[in-house]
Amino acid sequence: MAIPLLEYAPSSQNQRVVGYEIPGDEQPRIYTLETLPSADEIDELIRAAYRQIFNEQQILKSNRQTFLESQLRFGQITVRDFIRGLANSESFRRRNYETSNNYRFVQMCVQRILGREVYNEREKLSWSIVLATKGLQGFIDALLDSDEYMSNFGDYTVPYQRRRILPQRTQGELPFARMPRYGEDHRKKLEALGYFSGKIWIQSSSLPPKPVRLLGGAIAISGGVVLVGGLIAIALSAWGIITL
Repeated sequence: MAIPLLEYAPSSQNQRVVGYEIPGDEQPRIYTLETLPSADEIDELIRAAYRQIFNEQQILKSNRQTFLESQLRFGQITVRDFIRGLANSESFRRRNYETSNNYRFVQMCVQRILGREVYNEREKLSWSIVLATKGLQGFIDALLDSDEYMSNFGDYTVPYQRRRILPQRTQGELPFARMPRYGEDHRKKLEALGYFSGKIWIQSSSLPPKPVRLLGGAIAISGGVVLVGGLIAIALSAWGIITL
């Protein structure tokens, strides 16, 4: 029997407020297939989807899912299916899920998929239970199949940060991309390995055996001596002191 989603009270955040403001630089650009876009506009939509799911910090060639891109261009999958494929990809798992604890990963996915901040710690706990019981794919499916996602983005619109500003404000909330790439716990692991001190510690198990290291050192020293001797001989020959 599946564990039901833990109840939580939605807080009054910007995305829950109906707005009638005039579009401007603070409003997000909406990318959708409902307007029958051209090939160039589909390329922009695909780039927008990568920015939304992977963020600017992780837009790398190695993260591209070319098969999914091809399916989307030829109308074989919807934008929601494309987002689902990106969030379930090995690249997303490796760069986001494996480098974060469940609570931080839940917050990240709510931001990027539902387009809003988590309401409170209880919602974070609620989705963390889903992640722990259903796994990564089940958690992603629960977000993408939710009524909230369908009512705001549907099958053909790329998710975006909803309602960044209110009419009473002159400046919007900070974009979700401000979240650090790694969580505090993962950064501590990297610090323990020496990544931020300028010195990366190499485990002794990854080093070659001591006799091999000694032999390599002897060969390097001998090669250096021969090289220096050759340079000296060339210089003496150029000056006419010796003949080669």
